[in-house]
Formats: sequence, structure tokens, C-alpha cells
Amino acid sequence: MQKLTATAVKQAKPKPKPYKLADGGGLYLHVKPNGKYWRYKYRFANKEKLLALGVYPDTSLADVRKLHQVARKNLADGIDPNTHKQAQRAAEQDALANSFEVIALEWLKKRGAKSEGGDKRLNRLLQKDLFPYIGKRPISKIASPDLLKTLRRIESRGAVDTAHRAKQIAAMVFRYAVATGRAERDPSVDLKGALAQPTKTHFKAITEPNEIAPLIVAIQNYQGTPVVMAALKLSPLLFCRPGELRHLEWKEVKFKGKRIELPAEKMKMKEPHIIPLSTQATAILEELHLITGRGKYVFPSARGASRPLSDNGVRTALRTLGYTNEQISPHGFRAMARTILDEELNFPIDWIEHQLAHAVRDPNGRAYNRTKYISQRQQMMQTWADYLDGLASSHSNVVPFRSIVNE
Repeated sequence: MQKLTATAVKQAKPKPKPYKLADGGGLYLHVKPNGKYWRYKYRFANKEKLLALGVYPDTSLADVRKLHQVARKNLADGIDPNTHKQAQRAAEQDALANSFEVIALEWLKKRGAKSEGGDKRLNRLLQKDLFPYIGKRPISKIASPDLLKTLRRIESRGAVDTAHRAKQIAAMVFRYAVATGRAERDPSVDLKGALAQPTKTHFKAITEPNEIAPLIVAIQNYQGTPVVMAALKLSPLLFCRPGELRHLEWKEVKFKGKRIELPAEKMKMKEPHIIPLSTQATAILEELHLITGRGKYVFPSARGASRPLSDNGVRTALRTLGYTNEQISPHGFRAMARTILDEELNFPIDWIEHQLAHAVRDPNGRAYNRTKYISQRQQMMQTWADYLDGLASSHSNVVPFRSIVNE
């Protein structure tokens, strides 16, 4: 029997009634009014059966012959080609259900929302840098070289920090897959030292008193919405992390105790934190309470009180005042406070580090609790607020300020 040619398959035209073009060995092209279908007719367990091998032109003549050879080999080995096909399909569906993307999205749901800006960046990293390359693959089949190849794509465009961040995110997904029984190990652990090291950068900050003075004056004179004005004024006074400030809730502000009490889940180090309030900070919060006090957030978004102020709120205000991103960022107020409290006001580093909510340990390796040095920190925060007021009032003629800490 003469075998089919690619030309004959291409030129086969539909007729009112279906017809078949044989290729030999039970393989034929079934030409119907609505299309061309590859079929393999065979016998198994004394029964005639039919195996669908694809649709032309998606499956070419050359491709279908390869599929036909596999089916015939299975048949020779005593395996029903249809049963084998169903098993393959089930395995593919199972792999798809346990793909990196499916498990990553499940992990995201379990993780829950953290911060608006951070969540957006995390989703963008997954969608742009990880899912297109390893998203559809069964997570248990992704090896270290596969992950490294994906991370090197990010690294090759100069985004070294992003590559490291992608590695960290992938590691969390893999560990979740291990914990839920869908992977045996995290392949990212084999990639230590495989990526270029990122250049260490610091948040931009102004740390010279003669430069701080005009900044504080500008902040005090800033005109904007009451929420942004208050957030901007409190940024240098409280010098907490920008996210901690934006997500501050009224239930965490203790006016009687002159403090803010932040729960562990809001803190980077997952330890509860206390921010003593100076009289200046208290006055700002009391005034704002008249406006936003009935809601959940101290600094609600202009788009709706159910969410906090955008992470660009304070940043945009600084730009409006004429300060560029290269001069100072919202996070830079922390470096400003740390430098001045240490070098100008001579406060003990332990007090400062505790107030910055850094991972401070005692000589025995134990973490200090949130109330450590609390009375001293209250004094320090008031001195800091007074110092900033003094800089603003003197402006260009900064007078050295001595701490009231006993030396």
C-alpha cells in the first residue's frame, strides 16, 4: 500500500461524506466536512479499538507517524495505547495541578496581604520573572540548574538585587511545597554564591545639622491634605519605618501613656515595639484625631478610609518641597535620627537601636524586650523633638545642642 505524502494530506478536500486516507499499519487520516483527524485502528484483547492521534494541520504527517510508532510499541508490549494515553493525560493534569505557578499562588493566598506596595512588587516579580520560565513546570521536577537559569535571565539585565529577591521568593514557594508534600526539597539552597553580589546601597538621608534645619522648616511649612501633612511632620519625629507609620491604627495610639504600641505582626523583626511620643508628636496626633479618629487608620488613603495612605504619600510631599530622591527618602529619617542622636546628642547606642526596632541582643544573646530603656527612650524622643524645633527656629545659624543624658 502506498503511503501518504505531505502534499496529499494538505490537498485532501472535505466531501459531503467523511472518507479515509490510509498510511499503513492502521494509521489513517479521517477527512470530515469539519476537519481532518488522525486515527489509529488496532486490536487489543480481541477487540477493535480506535486511538485519536491529533488534528491536521496542528499535528503534521511527520509528527503523527512518531506518535503512531509509540502506540504500536506499546501495543507490542501488551499495553493498550488508549489506556497509556489516558494515564499520560492524568499525569499531565496532576503535574499542572502541582506546577510552580499553582503552588506559588496558593502560597500567596496563605501568606495573606502585607503591604500594598510590597504585595504589588511581589506579584509583579512572580508574573514577570518567574512564572514565564518555570511557572508551568511541576514543582517537584524543577532542579537547581533550572532555577539558576531563570535567575540568570534577571541578572543579565543588570537587576542583581531583583535576582536575589526572586531567589528568596522562589525559596519560600519551594519550602511551602515541601511542607505540603508536593516537593522533596528546596533547590535554591544549592545556589549559594551562584549569583553576583548586589552592591550595598543605603537609603538616602540628610545627616548634617545645617542641612537638616531647612528641611525641618520646609516640612513644618508644607501645605497639603491634613493626613499627608501629619504623616510628613511625624516622619522625622518618630523615625519608624515608613510602612509602620502608614499602617498605624488609632487603637495603637495610647494618648494617656504617651506612646504608640505596635504589635509583633507589623514589625520587621516580628517583635512588639513601643514608640514614646514627644509633646510635639502628641499634638500632631491629637489634631489629626479630630479628622480621622473615627476610622481605623491614623493616615487613611484619600481613595477610601478602608486602606492606609499610599507609600508615595510622604515621598511625593518631599518632592513637592524640592527634595529629590537622591537627597532624602522617607526611610532616610531613620538614618538622620540615628546619626544625630549618636554623634550630636550623645545618646547610648543601645537606646537608639532599641528605638529603631533593630535586632539588639544582650551579652547572653537574648533579645531585649519592648520596654527595655523605655523611660530613657521617652526622654530621648522628647530631646530629639526639641532638637529639631531648635534647628528649625535657628535655621541657618545652627547652635550646638548638648544632650541632657548624664555622661
